Amino acid sequence: MDIIGTGLSGLVGSRVVSQLSPKFSFTDLSKETGFDLMDFSRIRTTITGSTAPWVFHFAAYTDVQGAEQEKDQKEQSISWKVNVSATENIVNICHDTEKRLLYISTDYVFDGTQDTYDENDTPNPLSWYGKTKYEGEKLVQTLGPPALIIRIANPYRSNPVGKMDFVHKMLERMQSGLEIQTPTDQIFSPTYIDDLAFALEKLITAKARGIYHVVALNGITPYEAARCVAEEFRFHNALVTPVLYDQYFSGKALPPKHAHLKHGKIDVLGVTLHTFGEGLNAVRRQELSSFRSVG
Repeated sequence: MDIIGTGLSGLVGSRVVSQLSPKFSFTDLSKETGFDLMDFSRIRTTITGSTAPWVFHFAAYTDVQGAEQEKDQKEQSISWKVNVSATENIVNICHDTEKRLLYISTDYVFDGTQDTYDENDTPNPLSWYGKTKYEGEKLVQTLGPPALIIRIANPYRSNPVGKMDFVHKMLERMQSGLEIQTPTDQIFSPTYIDDLAFALEKLITAKARGIYHVVALNGITPYEAARCVAEEFRFHNALVTPVLYDQYFSGKALPPKHAHLKHGKIDVLGVTLHTFGEGLNAVRRQELSSFRSVG
């Protein structure tokens, strides 16, 4: 099957492509392939001219703190233009061409006041980034049943490209012997990107529709996650120090304090998700294997 998409050269998209390429043929509309997401006319012409039945919309402005700094610009901010205006263009194209749209969203659409969130809970974002992604969700939902919205959280993978994921940012500090302060009273469910890739395959094959959460099996605190990273990659736990959520995010854009996303809908399709610890172990083994093959 042919799939045309945006952001398929980024951290998440490139791993999905590498995992699914044996079964799917991808066309990437990104800056790496000479496309500007804000060139609405060219994006429309290219998607309209493609025979691909699916459009994967992965491209997004994901700098949470950067987005917060420009929130006073509202609809003129870069984050709004990328996450909302460009998404609206993609939605309109899919409506006109009757292509199916898959949109990647985030746990940042929630306010974190509940212990857990399922796919039917109403979003209430705290940050400007979260607001722009929720606005994108609402646009995608105007397409009705043909649309798929996949919420992920803090995605990580082996050998990241495009930018570093949070796991490798921690590893970089650990390798330099630097302290890592992490909240002990925040909950999140990091997405192992390989899980996402195989979930997307299942969703497409099953002709699924609606909203799905693809995250870790378990909720975990950032403090626990950092200690897991240290242990898995053989660094000393003493580098990881506890801090409270309010102190750590003082003056910053706020993530949801409790963002343990429930994943019952994806479980029904037979998708195997992993705990954060299992995902980390897979990442370490993959990186060790690639190191040996290069050597």
